[in-house]
Amino acid sequence: MLTQILQQFGINIANVEIKPFGSGLINNTWKISLQDNDQAYILQRINNNVFKTPGDIAFNVRLIGDYLATHHPGYFFVRCMFTQSGDDLLYVKDEGYFRLVPFVHNSHTVDVVQNPGQAYEAAKQFGRFTSLLNDFPVQKLKVTIPDFHNLTLRYRQFLDALQTGNAERISACVSEIAWLKEQQYIVQRFDAMKINPAYKLRVTHHDTKISNVLFDTNDKGICVIDLDTVMPGYFISDVGDMMRTCISPVSEEEKDFSRIMIREDYYKAIVKGYTEGMQGELSAEEQKGFFDAGCYLIYMQALRFLADHINNDVYYGAKYEGHNYMRASNQIVLLKKMLEKETLLKSI
Repeated sequence: MLTQILQQFGINIANVEIKPFGSGLINNTWKISLQDNDQAYILQRINNNVFKTPGDIAFNVRLIGDYLATHHPGYFFVRCMFTQSGDDLLYVKDEGYFRLVPFVHNSHTVDVVQNPGQAYEAAKQFGRFTSLLNDFPVQKLKVTIPDFHNLTLRYRQFLDALQTGNAERISACVSEIAWLKEQQYIVQRFDAMKINPAYKLRVTHHDTKISNVLFDTNDKGICVIDLDTVMPGYFISDVGDMMRTCISPVSEEEKDFSRIMIREDYYKAIVKGYTEGMQGELSAEEQKGFFDAGCYLIYMQALRFLADHINNDVYYGAKYEGHNYMRASNQIVLLKKMLEKETLLKSI
């Protein structure tokens, strides 16, 4: 099946090697290597259970690519290749939606951030991407996942889960529920941010884990990749997601909560990198909002994990009993440690 898809992109399949590639959990990804030369490609099948309208993703990437090629031709941007019929997204009945991009030689991705330098480089690349698109007509972008980082909605869904969810599970996590309710002021800050004219609606990546940046052989950032969630948004989405996934040495899957901590050098690296990448585009109010950005995303993820646990794991699923309860508790600990260092982190 994959060889037939490659043929539609004009790839000679006579001497081709196809291998699964990367660690992404949403889309299926393969590396396509041509044995008779040094050419290679990345083939992806878009998960249309998550992305209901894959054509909107292709539309956004095409629009952004055209803008960057015109206004910032020196920026390295990985564009989708076209099929022989001129499409950059291929639909195959019963198989789904596929896209093909060139493989960038002498580049690599990082699954887990290993040092503050990598955090700095990644933050700088996400900031640079948004900065270069500062004058892009953001309202033209399609929303590929509605309400993706809508903290107000996530809090409301959390409250709804408390009304209709599993009563036994609710009674077993009353302390976590009570603590999350006590932090509702974070939602109020978020609502105030959205109506503050100093916070600009920008082209925002929305999924700023370290693996969505390409690095060169010297561990310097090349560009951002995986633009499926690029939509109109606020800078807090990208900064907050980086903080949530980089400032602690362990992920949301860690069961030993004593290992969760706030690494100030990583926090500082994210602030410095993103600020430099934005090249003066952030308002004074936005610059003051870095700490809140981390709180918004960590709090939102704690709400979502606990709501899913209460709703019998219907959204994220669970690899073991209490999986989402554990992940919610993990994020609560991370947020508590963040709040404990509020004065110090805001000074950075």
